[in-house]
Amino acid sequence: MFSSKSRDERPSAPGPANGRGRGMFSVIGPDMVVTGDVRATADLHIDGSIEGDVHCGNFVQGSESRIQGGVTADTARIAGAIEGSIRVKHLIVERSARIIGDVEYEDITIENGGHVDGRLKRTGGDAAATGPRAVPDAAPAAREQAA
Repeated sequence: MFSSKSRDERPSAPGPANGRGRGMFSVIGPDMVVTGDVRATADLHIDGSIEGDVHCGNFVQGSESRIQGGVTADTARIAGAIEGSIRVKHLIVERSARIIGDVEYEDITIENGGHVDGRLKRTGGDAAATGPRAVPDAAPAAREQAA
């Protein structure tokens, strides 16, 4: 009566972009408490509390969220509290974030005020080549030239 389209002609929900569910987005709301591991092939946004490990593609954590367990993701934006290890390729630690645990990453951004209490470890093939290097002392060379 109001539409000329039949039910079969409606557009379908977006499907997985790469076969792993990347066209979808899952949310755990602020009123939810999950006890156990959370695995998602889709992107995941958590505003609630998790007691267990989190595995997903792209991860966003709200500022009031708490996770007691590890986080493994391709990319992560952390704004809440995490007690556990984090393993990601691309990490953003927002100013409200509180992380207690070791963090492994390929690249990281920590906003002013973001708190990480644990070991930071850069991973990837170029980690050693682009890491800090000792600066040679120029004083001995200058002394040799003066002599």
